[in-house]
Amino acid sequence: MIRALSALVLLLAAVTVAATPPAAAVTVVYPPPAAPTGPRTLEIHGATDIEAMDPVIRSFQELHPDIAVTYEDLNTNELYERFLADEAAGRPGPDLVLSSAMDLQIKLVNDGYAQPYASPEAAALPRWATWRNEAFGFTSEPVVIVYNRERLHESEVPQSRWDLAELLRTQPERFRGKVATYDVRASGVGYLFVTQDSKQSPAIWDLAREFGAVDVHLHDRSATILDAVAQGDLLIGYNLLGAYARARADRDDRIGIVMPEDYTLVMSRTAFIPRRAGNPGPARLFLDHLLSERGQRIIAGPSHLYAIHPDVHGPTTLRAVEAAAPGPLRPIRMGPGLLVYLDASKRRLFLRQFLGTIERP
Repeated sequence: MIRALSALVLLLAAVTVAATPPAAAVTVVYPPPAAPTGPRTLEIHGATDIEAMDPVIRSFQELHPDIAVTYEDLNTNELYERFLADEAAGRPGPDLVLSSAMDLQIKLVNDGYAQPYASPEAAALPRWATWRNEAFGFTSEPVVIVYNRERLHESEVPQSRWDLAELLRTQPERFRGKVATYDVRASGVGYLFVTQDSKQSPAIWDLAREFGAVDVHLHDRSATILDAVAQGDLLIGYNLLGAYARARADRDDRIGIVMPEDYTLVMSRTAFIPRRAGNPGPARLFLDHLLSERGQRIIAGPSHLYAIHPDVHGPTTLRAVEAAAPGPLRPIRMGPGLLVYLDASKRRLFLRQFLGTIERP
């Protein structure tokens, strides 16, 4: 549940999800702190929880108190589909788009929906986190396994995908209905992670078979899985966003986290300015703030995300992920390589293969 904010909160219609009840989208309006000559406006559509974005927006308004910000929190697929629908209808859209589904963001950029911007802050980013001065990564988050620390003994916690598959294979009754991952039909970031898994190792297909054997639960949001793992309704969650898992574990010691030692994917929440943005000036200012050292300190601090800026230090930074990873890191690189599994025929084939493996008749 979104905690109470001083800004105005409006509940909107939710996207239909195949395996779980839909989560309502949320819009939050931040009036300008000071606008003596009339406010400028900025509309952001993001697939990042408002709890995480709230400190960043408030920090931005401290620097630019004449800008009113509207933030709409959507799921990754809904954000993508809504953007395309607005474009097709010629309706006004957002001034800035943020999403954890890097492939969907790159698809929009590649199809000409972004405008270039040479942000002076982008030079500090890793090369894999920017593309064509149009797409910009502003976090660097590990993709993790979570587990219930009260119900799973430390000695049996799986440290790799092979370990997890073996655990499920040898104890199917114990884990039946107790494991969850993203619904790749409803979650864009879930689809991204599994397709990236398939490029890294054949272990994902062994794991998918064991998911099917224990009747894996499919959800479209991290929070749903984390809630159920904390309560003991689930014992294990696979391929979750590390920032959300870490934020929950920091305040709930029932949650344990594993960065898999066979490899750990690293994703980057990605921003772009639409070509039809009505307010490109404020959008550029906000993007600069996201990428700046000041904005990145907010991201690594009260936002509980993972900063990508190399000069920002602490437990939720790219440097910390590199130091803590027990095995190789596999950053998901921006660029046309992310478009492969978005081809309609390849997507249908992959979904048929993956879902056919994990879903039993």
